[in-house]
Amino acid sequence: MSATTVNENGAPAPVVATVGAGAVVGADGRARCPWGLSAPEYVEYHDEEWGRPVRDPVALFERVTLEAFQSGLSWLTILRKRPAFRAAFAGFDPGAVAAFGPADVERLLGDAGIVRNRRKIEATVVNARAMLALDRPLTDLIWAHQPAPGPRPATLAEVPAKTAASVALAKSLRAAGFVFIGPTTAYALMQACGLVDDHLADCWVPAVPAA
Repeated sequence: MSATTVNENGAPAPVVATVGAGAVVGADGRARCPWGLSAPEYVEYHDEEWGRPVRDPVALFERVTLEAFQSGLSWLTILRKRPAFRAAFAGFDPGAVAAFGPADVERLLGDAGIVRNRRKIEATVVNARAMLALDRPLTDLIWAHQPAPGPRPATLAEVPAKTAASVALAKSLRAAGFVFIGPTTAYALMQACGLVDDHLADCWVPAVPAA
């Protein structure tokens, strides 16, 4: 999820004060990126997961899939449906998903627990097959595009929608047979999986030490 994506449906958390140039202090006294206060699910996701390094290939396949499903929707919708996505897509086991056929696609189109979009469902199957056909682990392909670390942004206005690194990542994934991923989705993936740290400078979440 891009840090600039703010849920329009979630009830905003109480805002107590503004810290520095962008982070906001919530009712618990902790300064967070503003989007991380807009719904309880966002608070947990922001504090515990977003921006933390993800290297497990199955977990990365899940993130690739969910970022694609998020396209055009609120990330909050995806978070709330995440357990159903995991059940529908066999825990995001790429071998199991790669074996899905037309009957599975129709089954998933009837599953109200997930986002019922045929193109995105079919793209997930295509991407699982592409992942199995890689000549190197998905982890290596994605993390090869990690840019050099830089300072955290001070405000959301400093957070880009895409970068040269995300353009290159999207190009590499598409060359490997992945679909439904462009530079913006690739950058959201990089943010979510810790390739870049776009928590705001005054956010309480500690920076992950460079590997």
